[in-house]
Amino acid sequence: MKDVFQPDYDISRILMAVNITTGVRIVPGETLIIFDEIQENPRAIASLKYFCENAPEYAVIAAGSLLGVAIHQGVSFPVGKVDTLELGPLTFREFLCAMDEEGLAGLIGSGDYRLAAAFHDRFADWLKKYYFIGGMPEVVAAFAESRDFSEVRYLQKKIIEMYEDDFGKHTLENELARIRMVWNSIPMQLAKENKKFFFGKIREGARAKDFEIAIEWLQDCGLIKKVYKVSKPAMPLKAYTEFSAFKLFLLKLPTPFGVMHIEKSIL
Repeated sequence: MKDVFQPDYDISRILMAVNITTGVRIVPGETLIIFDEIQENPRAIASLKYFCENAPEYAVIAAGSLLGVAIHQGVSFPVGKVDTLELGPLTFREFLCAMDEEGLAGLIGSGDYRLAAAFHDRFADWLKKYYFIGGMPEVVAAFAESRDFSEVRYLQKKIIEMYEDDFGKHTLENELARIRMVWNSIPMQLAKENKKFFFGKIREGARAKDFEIAIEWLQDCGLIKKVYKVSKPAMPLKAYTEFSAFKLFLLKLPTPFGVMHIEKSIL
């Protein structure tokens, strides 16, 4: 489909190509059109503006896991023409629902802490499992069906390998090594009682300027979060931020051995 967007942004022509490719007749108001992995094609992202302006009767969703990187590489993003939604891994409550524990999940949001305390052991047991399994939908679904922890670990490793393979597809070769070094350093540094992220732990003699771009790239991917230290908890919090001291976390990650995935979807 990449070549379809190259000549122009004629929506009728694009829709005809979608119809030919999928074999599905597109009916305004009934057919949902999904452009997956849209970050692979900057012109497809730009076309969303023309869907909004020239063909608002069609429902379009675009999804991509590295949209933050694509947008920062000069992609013409249709500001004001789309709604955005970030999708992360399953929360603990969603995890409970996936394990057919809707009662416990509902209890979390009820505010009835006295009743919740009566089920402390069940909550603790599921929380330990959640720490190990994480919130990746594929992994959770596999455990819900098989209750096999070895399969969980296999799928987690496979997801990590897929992310690392993607590093090389979406970055310059001279930055790839630094990105991998930062990525591999984070679990090790989180396992220690460090009060901040040490660049010297990435590589002996490393300095901040050597790895700033790599950290920003991983942030744009939605894979890590930079959390700054504050001198005191007062408002506005940013006024007390110490920008020289921060920690890097694997975003919304329940276990240091797994990996999370944020997919930014455009609605």
